[in-house]
Amino acid sequence: MSARRRVRRGVGSYIGAAVQLAIGRTPRLLTMPDRLYLDHAAITPVLPKAREAIARALERSGNPSSPHADGRQARAALEDARRTIADALGWRHDVVFTSGGSEAIHMAASRAKAARRIVGPTEHEAVTAAMGADANILPIASDGLIDLAALERAVAGAPALVAIQLVNNETGVIQPIEHIYEIVRGSGSLLLADCAQAAGKIALPEADFIAITSQKFGGAPGTGALLARDLATLEATGGQERGYRRGTENLPGIIGMAAALECRAFAEAMPRLAKLRVQLEREIVAAGGLVIAAEAPRIATIGAYAMAGVASASQLVQLDLAGISVSAGSACSSGSMKPSRVLTAMRVPDEIASTVIRVSFGPSTNESDIDRFVREWRKIATAAKARAA
Repeated sequence: MSARRRVRRGVGSYIGAAVQLAIGRTPRLLTMPDRLYLDHAAITPVLPKAREAIARALERSGNPSSPHADGRQARAALEDARRTIADALGWRHDVVFTSGGSEAIHMAASRAKAARRIVGPTEHEAVTAAMGADANILPIASDGLIDLAALERAVAGAPALVAIQLVNNETGVIQPIEHIYEIVRGSGSLLLADCAQAAGKIALPEADFIAITSQKFGGAPGTGALLARDLATLEATGGQERGYRRGTENLPGIIGMAAALECRAFAEAMPRLAKLRVQLEREIVAAGGLVIAAEAPRIATIGAYAMAGVASASQLVQLDLAGISVSAGSACSSGSMKPSRVLTAMRVPDEIASTVIRVSFGPSTNESDIDRFVREWRKIATAAKARAA
């Protein structure tokens, strides 16, 4: 049976079971185990402390831009959250609140005072779209790291805005941002670092602009920020946020974002999660799997793994039927099941790239979760080998 037919059969079974549940019957093909969520790179469930902070904020009246007492109280709460977020991230410059990472990225990409745009080839689609079709695309090595010599050549002309993410959202590869910033700043250019997958987990770098989003570290969706080293390098538009963003600030979301960062749930879990990823990858390799970018520096919370002979879509369906949530890459594109731009840029062969899934951890991920995932992963791999024999 072809991989496509196996995927169709799996999807058909899944939909059929869902229909039986909807009409009150017990499905034969599907039991519903407790869900195991390993897709935190897409969105992390809201942390309890953030949820509590948001609930309290929802009881508050007043627009932060209003001059009356309720407005002034809301403004004070907003500025307190701004300070908390800056302190938690070790950021000594300006914080401009946005509706999320994509808006923060677009704000810098469209309004940074630089004549040219340069972008890495493995950036999130929100970055490549915001930087525009005319942006100069840098090459990378097969491990996903930026070619620094090519970067030096690219910034040698007129000042540019250079967009390079700290942590890749599909592979977890960590770029040498400190070195990159030295090159960019030395040329008189500006650096935009997409830190959506890094904020609250590892130290943020020095950069001219940093984009973060609350939903990746336990805050609520719909809230983010652009961290700006010098607002004078950004075109103002009027409105709120000192004239750099129009629209009423999402105060409950911002307060929740501050609470999520302040409680340090991810930061404190990182050493333990690093050990769990080592355990997971040891088991995957032992079962014949492949770790993508195994030799590159990678964040503990994200891993990309290939299973020979089993399409990504088929793995997702089978794992979902087993009650495990993972993805085939960025949540913004995995639903389309298009070839990964990231893996293509890394020159991963098509026959491998088409079998890659992403597993990503959260603060509560534990050893039993890894054991459960590995058991199901081995079942799928063993069945595939049996079919191929």
